Amino acid sequence: MNQGFGCEVPHAHSKQSLRKPARYLVVIDSGGYMVARLFLDNGEQVAELDASTEEVTQMTIGLTAAKSATDPAWDRALQGHSAVERAGADVYTLGL
Repeated sequence: MNQGFGCEVPHAHSKQSLRKPARYLVVIDSGGYMVARLFLDNGEQVAELDASTEEVTQMTIGLTAAKSATDPAWDRALQGHSAVERAGADVYTLGL
């Protein structure tokens, strides 16, 4: 008989660490288009999506936005945005 038929035995799960959770959600105008950018606590961007999606709405329920994207701490992470865009951005701190 050929041993090529049947279902493959599942591999054992690896116990590697998961990605760090996103800590900040920045909703910012990007050339007339609102985007939501997710950042780690060290300022590294991990995702960017359309700010009008249901996922962004779900993430911000019960949170209050800060207008802190003009702080020097955001200079590197938001360097592609103008001062006007940064001034109008909403910064949410996500719970862990």
